[in-house]
Amino acid sequence: MPIQQLPNHLINQIAAGEVVERPASVVKELLENSLDAGAQAVHVDILAGGSKLIRVRDDGAGIPQGELSLALARHATSKISSLEDLEAVVSLGFRGEALPSIASVARLSLTSRSTGGDNAWQVEADNGEIGEARPAAHPGGTTVEVHDLFYNTPARRRFLKTERTEFGHIDKWVRRLALARPDVAFVLTHNRRTVLDLRAATNREQQQQRLARICGEAFAEQAVYLQHETEGIAITGWIGLPTFNRSQPDLQFWFVNGRSISDKTLSHAARHAYRDVLFHGRFPAYVLGLTVDPATIDANAHPAKHEIRFRDGRRIHGVVAQAVEVALSDTRPSGHGVAPAPVASGSPIRQDGLRLPAAPRPAAVRESLATYSALAGGAPPVSASDRDAGELPPMGYAIAQLGGVYILAENREGLVVVDMHAAHERITYEKLKKGFDDKALVRQPLLVPVTVAVAESEARHAEEASELLALVGLVVDRAGPTSLVVREVPALLRGADAEALLRDVLADIAQAGQSSRVEDECHEFLATMACHHSVRANRQLTLEEMNALLREMETTERADQCNHGRPTWTAISMAELDRLFLRGR
Repeated sequence: MPIQQLPNHLINQIAAGEVVERPASVVKELLENSLDAGAQAVHVDILAGGSKLIRVRDDGAGIPQGELSLALARHATSKISSLEDLEAVVSLGFRGEALPSIASVARLSLTSRSTGGDNAWQVEADNGEIGEARPAAHPGGTTVEVHDLFYNTPARRRFLKTERTEFGHIDKWVRRLALARPDVAFVLTHNRRTVLDLRAATNREQQQQRLARICGEAFAEQAVYLQHETEGIAITGWIGLPTFNRSQPDLQFWFVNGRSISDKTLSHAARHAYRDVLFHGRFPAYVLGLTVDPATIDANAHPAKHEIRFRDGRRIHGVVAQAVEVALSDTRPSGHGVAPAPVASGSPIRQDGLRLPAAPRPAAVRESLATYSALAGGAPPVSASDRDAGELPPMGYAIAQLGGVYILAENREGLVVVDMHAAHERITYEKLKKGFDDKALVRQPLLVPVTVAVAESEARHAEEASELLALVGLVVDRAGPTSLVVREVPALLRGADAEALLRDVLADIAQAGQSSRVEDECHEFLATMACHHSVRANRQLTLEEMNALLREMETTERADQCNHGRPTWTAISMAELDRLFLRGR
């Protein structure tokens, strides 16, 4: 067959294969257009899972009559006009491919009334053929109707799943965009039944209510609001407490400059921040937005714009990991003022959405004795005068030990139950980590250097990342095109498999631009030491020793969970106890 120019209609259908994967792809593209147009309310109507009808209505800026037909032309857009615009794009859409691609595989109707326009106008497209614009009745904004998706490409239509499955994908995208833009109202209907009705959320309380509607009340109750800005990078959103974890990474949302994306660097950074507080094999939950200079990212890295590229992924990784880790480090009894278990209603709510205890945190308890020295390294108990003065710290005061395992304490809210081994393990671990970090990493030269055969690309990565490897305690030389030599390792890991460690680190660097593998291995060693040196079950503690442990929990980072991710304490309020015993009925 000779080389020939493809007809425009076929070009559009090929483009549609990249942009329009299924009905949910159409909804995503149309919603992003609405948001780019400044819509404050969007209404999405779906019939038969989107195969029969997709209608998206908005109250945005609208399209003038003279540009209506042009909006359905390929590579026609109002969002960029030069390469400089493309390299610093701030809108969700910018290619000008969505509408013509959709119109090539469906029957499309576009009706719009621009801001300040006297009349609305409508244009229709069938099988890629664009009709003439004609007057129509329509309020300010735009409505796009897509009928009979893939009617003219039966092979594509056969790949659609059941109506329920296809609508499920639509529902997920609407909810995802509703998380990205809490200031916009969203309504979603399926087969004329309202599935989602979200009012605009303009303050923190309303945003948390939207979070509960979309991600579940359990997540909203056990989430911490995060707001951090440094070096021109801002990160905001909600991170789930470690006690709220998942078997799958199905509740992890990233938005970069308002765009919903999937990114390995960001996912790795979040996973790194949670590494000390989750069970192995469990996944954290979070809804996080990143705001950066648009010129530092490439938004044109994926046809459907699901992925982006960072110009300096290592810097982004460091900022995100540190911000999340700092927020999680405050997961201690005196940090959030809330137990890991769901809280009872009626307590006041802080600005970040977490419930506070009924009374403010008292001044630090005086330290005078050394009864606790053999247990936790010198933290003394509280004196009787503090108790008599009515100064109740968050964890209260110990009243008994149960089964040789649990400490029972009383605070202002009611009963506190502490797993003494888990709590002491976290306290000991944090002390060991601090000592390890303060002394910096000590390297151990290998008596016999280890030669590792690698791919040429891995050898190149190792050579380029030699300074990074040295920072984490690995001294590695390139001995040939496909050969590396490990000469030094961290002293704590001198008995580890140097070859396996290097391969894992190189894999991390290739995926995320950096690696925390060595640090994690060192911390795992310290965690084992902490476990072995923590108070064991069935050890009888005095009240002074129990109170000393409670005071240390209040000042230790991440004290809400042990090193393995298990909760260290929980609380039962007086109101909950009253309900258990039917008091007041």
